[in-house]
Amino acid sequence: MEKFDLIIKGGTCVLKSGLKKCDLAIKNGKITVIEPHSDANATKTIDATHKHIFPGLIDTQVHFREPGLTHKEDLASGSLSAVLGGVTTYLEMPNTTPPTTTKESILEKIEIASSKSLANFGFYMGGTADNLEELKKAKDIEGCCGIKIFLGSSTGNLLLYRRDKLEEIFKNTTGIIALHSENEEMLVARKKIRDAATTAHAHPEWRNVETALSSTKRVIEIAKECKRKVHVLHITSKDEIDFLAENKEHCTVEVTPQHLTLSAPECYDKLGTYAQMNPPIRTADHTAGLWGALKKGVVDVIGSDHAPHTKEEKDQGYPNSPSGMPGVQTIFPILLHHVEMGNLSLEEVAKYLCFNPAKLYGLNKGHLEDGFDADITIVDMNERVEIKNEDMASKCGWTPFNGYTYKGKINYTIVGGNIVVENGAVNKTHFGKPIKINQRNF
Repeated sequence: MEKFDLIIKGGTCVLKSGLKKCDLAIKNGKITVIEPHSDANATKTIDATHKHIFPGLIDTQVHFREPGLTHKEDLASGSLSAVLGGVTTYLEMPNTTPPTTTKESILEKIEIASSKSLANFGFYMGGTADNLEELKKAKDIEGCCGIKIFLGSSTGNLLLYRRDKLEEIFKNTTGIIALHSENEEMLVARKKIRDAATTAHAHPEWRNVETALSSTKRVIEIAKECKRKVHVLHITSKDEIDFLAENKEHCTVEVTPQHLTLSAPECYDKLGTYAQMNPPIRTADHTAGLWGALKKGVVDVIGSDHAPHTKEEKDQGYPNSPSGMPGVQTIFPILLHHVEMGNLSLEEVAKYLCFNPAKLYGLNKGHLEDGFDADITIVDMNERVEIKNEDMASKCGWTPFNGYTYKGKINYTIVGGNIVVENGAVNKTHFGKPIKINQRNF
């Protein structure tokens, strides 16, 4: 009789087809679905009775700050935050110091992560005005998930909004192109609003709806001309998401939990600069617009945009405070909060954090089916949890969701068949692996 490494018995699996009682067996890092009450045996068995079993969650946008800004975060602390939040795979952005803009720099990140990251990982290569030859190499690097372009709101050579250079990249590369879409010229022209302000309430006024919308309209026009699909990150307004809904054949769309959960001016009243991020959190009518688009199928994935800064940095006061907030440890809990509020089903949570990310990036993950990678998250939907600053593993030590509650305590986070989190205890002897892209959907 075949012996497995791990068997998970008695749980309710969250599948594309719905919720189903099933047992899972794991061997050599892969899943086999077995019949309930099977006599299969394993080195270890988890009793998941009364628990829900999700495919390991995939966070499609994080900033773990390594190399160069490791006082804010690094790949060890960021990945610890991830697995404590049920995230088994993350995709990390290139705006580090130095930026990740060459094959050599992305291979260095992969080497660091291979000995520090508790979760699986993929890294973006940043697009610049002069690194086309490096970008062409991205598709052949195991662990590279795509190209990231900052159309606005970045510094140094990562800022790229020249049309000729965008066309050059669009026409001469393959794979995913993810975009931070804000109009840099408008940001510069409107900077006096920011400079005159003393509170973060001015942040969405400076970076207004048109600043993002005009940039997105322009880049979709370029994508159409180049016959290239793009992935537009962290959409914040009803106007922008309505425009993208009309152009879905040319794009995929990401939203964040914070833009679905927080609204202005209340978030700035309560959190001040701790609610400051780019693009900004807007008024409740835009929050409602994002939810409406999500329910209509416009949104493809939900990513945390985990971008931590220390309390000391945030406490400098606006406009000197940096933009960004942590989120990888709370992306799943906040969506479970919305499940309890009646805004999402468990299947929809899995759609945006498992099924769709795996499809978008061509990963052998995101499903509890035979042959898929054994990345698994097990939760107790009967147990209520309060999100607390002191429980955050991020170096920044805070969360904008302090005090929020949800049902769904994370009991196990399993990465590649290895139990990394078991009832709050972390096993730091197993490390994640670079992602393997099996197919390009672009």
